[in-house]
Amino acid sequence: MAIALEIIFLGISLLFLVSIIANKFSERLGVPALLIFLIVGMLAGSEGPGGIPFDEPAVAQIIGIIALAYILFAGGFDTRWDEVRPIFWPGVALSTVGVVLTAVCLGAFASLVLGLSPLTGFLLGAVVSSTDAAAVFSVLRMARARLKGNLRPFLEFESGSNDPMAVFLTTGVIALILTPGASVLTLVPMFVQQMVVGGLLGYGMGKAIVFLINRLKLESEGLYPVLTLAMVLMTYGLTATLGGNGFIAVYVSGLVIGNSIVVYKKSLIRFHDGIAWLMQIVMFLALGLLVFPSDLVPVIIPGLLIAFFLLLVARPIAVFITLLPWKMPLNEKALVSWVGLRGAVPIILATYPLVAGVPDAEMIFNVVFFIVLVSALVHGTSIPTVARWLGLAAPLQEKRKLSREFEVDPNTPSELIELTIPPDASAVGQQVVDLGLPEGALIILMQKESERFVPSGSTVIEAGDTLLLLTTDDLVESVRARFLETGEGKDAAHAP
Repeated sequence: MAIALEIIFLGISLLFLVSIIANKFSERLGVPALLIFLIVGMLAGSEGPGGIPFDEPAVAQIIGIIALAYILFAGGFDTRWDEVRPIFWPGVALSTVGVVLTAVCLGAFASLVLGLSPLTGFLLGAVVSSTDAAAVFSVLRMARARLKGNLRPFLEFESGSNDPMAVFLTTGVIALILTPGASVLTLVPMFVQQMVVGGLLGYGMGKAIVFLINRLKLESEGLYPVLTLAMVLMTYGLTATLGGNGFIAVYVSGLVIGNSIVVYKKSLIRFHDGIAWLMQIVMFLALGLLVFPSDLVPVIIPGLLIAFFLLLVARPIAVFITLLPWKMPLNEKALVSWVGLRGAVPIILATYPLVAGVPDAEMIFNVVFFIVLVSALVHGTSIPTVARWLGLAAPLQEKRKLSREFEVDPNTPSELIELTIPPDASAVGQQVVDLGLPEGALIILMQKESERFVPSGSTVIEAGDTLLLLTTDDLVESVRARFLETGEGKDAAHAP
């Protein structure tokens, strides 16, 4: 019986609504969003209360590729190069060599546990060899998972850049399995081509997108997000057509745009953050619908063994060996080893053997899905606790209220300062005109309780007010002191 289009729309909207509401409580419960979305998809599937029939690996694969492209672009767009620069080379090493080491270790163990051929075991290892960008971004950007130093940008950069290596290994091993007698050496030029073409085209397309955004002068601001949506797909499609890796291309292009001066940048970042969440929900729901929970029962024991081998042996071995050339403290290496979240990428890659008709493909898919569930439960819920145990948890920071709406050209000496006036500050009770701000310092926005406005000279400064000031680099400290110093401090500073 045909289902009315209105009923389909209603069902889709309910799935989205349930996922969004469930995600609201995920941080409070200490459960990552990906697990919530997957469970909602499984419940909506043919063996759940929803009863939606879906057994189309090829469709799920297409959905996953499109969604992952937008997620990686948004991740690169919101990444600051000055945070990535200090950890660039160890991040690149871990996203390439580390992925290969993980695949080799896990593949050997999977062959023993499941009785697979070495090549098929290596295929399973390749499928789950990379950490998941969507999962890592969502977990590390929660307030309760703040990390010290460069750990967050390091882990985010690794997760955003290691997917291409996992895709390459998966497709390469499938080709070897389906082409008896083919040599592993044939993968070397393919790898170089994919990485080089992907990186160069990603950089070139990023520069082209910046040029278009700044020079087109579109009539409506709302068209700029549409432009970037189209360019992401063009970047992926053009790169893949020319033999490069589309995933690394969209990530690099996002990184280039995010670290360039473009019009409406803040609104574009917010837009693509929303698109990334939408893509996460669509991707995880589709992958949850694809799995049949009854098929997971036979792989529970081997799945647990392989999952914990990945968590406790394969990932740590890969991290510690790969990072040997860099003097990273032991506790930081331990945390990097632990933050090995697996998510949608392994499940998407597990559809590749299904679509290609590789022997044991269904078992590989079910084992991979089970590994992702275990990783989400163990890794996703324990990262803040492990970070505290290792002494790497950073104190919570108050979210900026005003400066996130503005951006200063990094090529100028100007700087934005956001200050909240403490009760004992000497500025409390003074009018703006009486503060004696130096020339080159200007209060451009002020918030009193819930009211935001541009202050005048007669505006009185009160405790709890939040000020956004534009000044120059050389005046930052003196302007900050003018507002934050206490009455006693001021008297002491002016005492003979």
